[in-house]
Amino acid sequence: MSKPICSTGLRWLWLVVVVLILDLGSKYLVLQHFTLYESIPLIPYFNLTYAQNLGAAFSFLADKGGWQRWFFALVAVAITVVLLVMMYRSNAKQKLSNIAYALVIGGALGNLFDRLVHGFVVDFIDFYVGEWHWPTFNIADSAICIGAALIIIESFISPDDQDKQAVSKT
Repeated sequence: MSKPICSTGLRWLWLVVVVLILDLGSKYLVLQHFTLYESIPLIPYFNLTYAQNLGAAFSFLADKGGWQRWFFALVAVAITVVLLVMMYRSNAKQKLSNIAYALVIGGALGNLFDRLVHGFVVDFIDFYVGEWHWPTFNIADSAICIGAALIIIESFISPDDQDKQAVSKT
């Protein structure tokens, strides 16, 4: 017998939608108002700079001839399916893990959309110090990194501590 969705981690899927709206909306604005490599300084150490990423994080494999587009699309689909199953199997009260999974799913789907529609990922967040620039990224990348960090943080919390937190909040 299946569980009601509201009692599973799938209850947190609204966060996936929020990430997608923020990510795809911001990328749409960049595509409409910027030319490739155009940069607008906002504050010291931070620009909006339109870049296209054909690879993965930090342009990993960007120069490999096109196969990586489909490889990273497949990886995004696989990660999404695995995390959706994990959310379904988890309790809705396991907030930290479900929030983490939702952030990763939202980011993966945002970048998957770019790969399938444009053939590249739209990046635009540019932090720098002096002449050194952190690789340009986007909201989907931020969501994935925050979600991954939450998963790592949760791995340091013992199951007993997690049970105590869930019981004390009920």
